[in-house]
Amino acid sequence: MKIAVSSQNQTQVTGHLGRCQKFWIYTVEGTTIQDKQLLQITKDQSFHESSPKDPHPLDTVQVLISGGMGQGLARRLEVKGIQPLITTETDLDAAVMAYLSGTLAVMTPAEHHQIEHGDDPEHHHGAHDHGPA
Repeated sequence: MKIAVSSQNQTQVTGHLGRCQKFWIYTVEGTTIQDKQLLQITKDQSFHESSPKDPHPLDTVQVLISGGMGQGLARRLEVKGIQPLITTETDLDAAVMAYLSGTLAVMTPAEHHQIEHGDDPEHHHGAHDHGPA
């Protein structure tokens, strides 16, 4: 199994998955990490810039752990057969080991959004703004 972890700073689990360009790819067997390699993608390959219809360098992973992603990106990953997981765990190896042992604390994209932005009715996401016209 391959597990990707978003890590823009290369040292911690980071959020903003759509713009992330650095991922640690873990190859695991059972509950043992066999290998860990850094994958660096271009800005054009980031989820924010690339088309969901095109092949992606992360298409070979089964799980993607991140500190945050929106509902649209979570659905995009699910369509490709990748399990999207949002966690507050920042330690890379600890996140993977917790996932493998079934103890990784995860949240939904909606729960993550609530934590990040609260109940601010004026909060919108630019082109994704679905507020009143």
